[in-house]
Amino acid sequence: MQKPKATPDNARLDRIVAAARRDAEQRNNGYRERALKMYPWVCGRCTREFTRANVQELTVHHRNHNHDDNPADGSNWELLCVYCHDNEHARYVDHAAGSMGAAAAPAAATAQPFAGLQALLEKRGKG
Repeated sequence: MQKPKATPDNARLDRIVAAARRDAEQRNNGYRERALKMYPWVCGRCTREFTRANVQELTVHHRNHNHDDNPADGSNWELLCVYCHDNEHARYVDHAAGSMGAAAAPAAATAQPFAGLQALLEKRGKG
């Protein structure tokens, strides 16, 4: 005996489609989509060109490293490929750590993991 086919819940499908359209509109208003519409799809460092097939590898870099600073004219953005973007952030972290001077130096290690090893070895040798 076959199970009767379930009838689709049209109200639920309508809600899903409406949510998908709303989410797409919000994404289009996001800074990444605005930057992709505003600038050519070329990495600002290595000049690699991108197409629809690989645009997911193109990122928006905030020049002042403040992700909340998104002016409408895009003056704080630059498009970078994922490799150049990672390099830029690594350089920024290195620069920030270097500018802190000695305060950024790690504390000297004080743990002595082998402190009682000699006594244990001697004890084991006698037993």
